[in-house]
Amino acid sequence: MPRKNEIEEETIVTNTMPKEQLTLEDIPGVGAATAEKLSAAGYSTLLSVAVASPGELVEASGVTEALARKMIQFARDKMEMGFETGEELLKKRELVEKIQLRSKAFNDLLGGGFETQSITECFGEFGSGKTQIGHSLCVAVQKMNPEFIAIYIDTENTFRPERIQQIAKAEGLDPTQALRHIKIARAFNSDHQMLLAEKVEDLITKQGLQVKLLVVDSLTAHFRAEFIGRGTLAERQQKLNKHMHTLSKIAMMYNLAVYVTNQVMARPDVFFGDPTQAIGGHIVAHASTFRLYLRKGKKGTRVAKLVDSPNLAEGEASFTVDEGGVKDVI
Repeated sequence: MPRKNEIEEETIVTNTMPKEQLTLEDIPGVGAATAEKLSAAGYSTLLSVAVASPGELVEASGVTEALARKMIQFARDKMEMGFETGEELLKKRELVEKIQLRSKAFNDLLGGGFETQSITECFGEFGSGKTQIGHSLCVAVQKMNPEFIAIYIDTENTFRPERIQQIAKAEGLDPTQALRHIKIARAFNSDHQMLLAEKVEDLITKQGLQVKLLVVDSLTAHFRAEFIGRGTLAERQQKLNKHMHTLSKIAMMYNLAVYVTNQVMARPDVFFGDPTQAIGGHIVAHASTFRLYLRKGKKGTRVAKLVDSPNLAEGEASFTVDEGGVKDVI
């Protein structure tokens, strides 16, 4: 065993290493076996440990809660995750990218497009265009950069490769190449859906894919089907909350856009105005950065209403959907 002064010297060397060179084994108390367990569970970087909860690390690696807290604190110190000035945050915001559709009105409504590092929720009745926007975004992200990858978690069997081919042709892209740059997974229940979301990190860190978009269509379908009645509401909301937290973390850590579609229901107690309400309650509403309500307009048009945003005013935009995807009303 190393003497006390050797341990102190090793700690000093570790603490003065540049944060970009630090690995999991540089965290005090983490050996090769623990680091391997953490990596296998998706905690492969210092940042992933820094944003984890003690319970998650305990479950992933089998360490004590006290050690898990020390690991998190060490990682946070090294990642400099304390307070920062508004000017520093503004500089970080320069990394945010916007994914643009073919509809200028839609892009303007969102301040230039769908933001990375954010969750955009789109809710509306069937046929309002939620899935069509998802398909269009999968192609639009490749127009930004041919190397960008879109991930599509399909919970209702709504993804159609034929639509991607049509939209890609309209955008002047190779349809076959466009399909190759979309990774699709069918989720068969809520647990499977949550697991797939967690596996997105592996595609980025282990396979080196340049993921710029994550689509979940639809977010609440399985939760709504599996948790029936008021007695299961608390459990459903807890799971939804965890799922949204995972999506938010992925968006922030890897500078990608998350687009989720949501089902709606009609409130029987609303006698005047639109009774449509999104599923998921306050959990989904608070976790989403931008919220869009879609409804059918006149003569085959659709209307997107921005109902919540941290920096944009409420507004509406009309658009249509044709073979080439989402476009402006002529």
